[in-house]
Amino acid sequence: MQNGFGTTIVLVVLAIFVIVVLLRSVRIVPQARAGIVERLGKYNRTLNPGLTLLIPFVDRLLPMLDLREQVVSFPPQPVITEDNLVVSIDTVIYYQITEPRAATYEIANYIQAVEQLTTTTLRNVVGGLNLEEALTSRDQINGQLRGVLDEATGKWGIRVSRVELKAIDPPISIQDSMEKQMRADRDRRAAILTAEGVKQSSILTAEGQRQSSILKAEGDAQASILRADGESQAIQKVFDAIHAGKPDSELLAYQYLQTLPKLAEGTSNTLWVIPSELTEALKGIGGAFSNSQNPGEGPVEPPKNNSGI
Repeated sequence: MQNGFGTTIVLVVLAIFVIVVLLRSVRIVPQARAGIVERLGKYNRTLNPGLTLLIPFVDRLLPMLDLREQVVSFPPQPVITEDNLVVSIDTVIYYQITEPRAATYEIANYIQAVEQLTTTTLRNVVGGLNLEEALTSRDQINGQLRGVLDEATGKWGIRVSRVELKAIDPPISIQDSMEKQMRADRDRRAAILTAEGVKQSSILTAEGQRQSSILKAEGDAQASILRADGESQAIQKVFDAIHAGKPDSELLAYQYLQTLPKLAEGTSNTLWVIPSELTEALKGIGGAFSNSQNPGEGPVEPPKNNSGI
């Protein structure tokens, strides 16, 4: 019985040992990850995604490395500009591990190294710019930072793809001055726009009045022309009607006499011009009246002088 019990214990221990060996031998590397294998404390190989086997108690798998692009944000760093102003700058780094072996053995802590290198480079770059240039030259600063970081981190197996300045905060006093300046600039531009609007409105109003005057004058002129044409046609029709009726001198004289009161109605008619035809017509009327008063008498012939003329 004791021999059977001891055999069972041995088998159980052996089974546990086999399970532990299998667990330590079989490794599964996820996608976009990489593993460094050390054999007896020395670099052996880099594991790619998939299933792999290790030698238990001989091979050691280091913590997995993420090969995806990663983003790290560094806390604000005080930087002195060329005009001796202290600004606080937040930076964001986009990086990716390209060589797992170099990222493991060439640098102890690549995140801390990238942060320190970013701070140093940022101070060198911004230190040669004044505040206004630092606020308006973000693309230039980003390009210089990326160039320096990419060159320095290449030997660490890391590629810096992008560097962004998240915020550049000048001192509070400078912010107040900038805000006042911006407010004054906005007020000035608003006043300019208002003046331009008033100017354009005045120009358009004057142009409209000018066009209205021109159109009114053209309308009056056209109306006068049309009125004159109408009167001319009326006169022509009256003239044609009179001549078609073949009036005698007595009728014409009578019409002239009816027209004289109408000529006197105007307040500005201080001078009358009587045509010669009116005098001839009046003579004809006078002769007609004389003949009507002396119907038996014939027309009196003018006396002839002795000379026979």
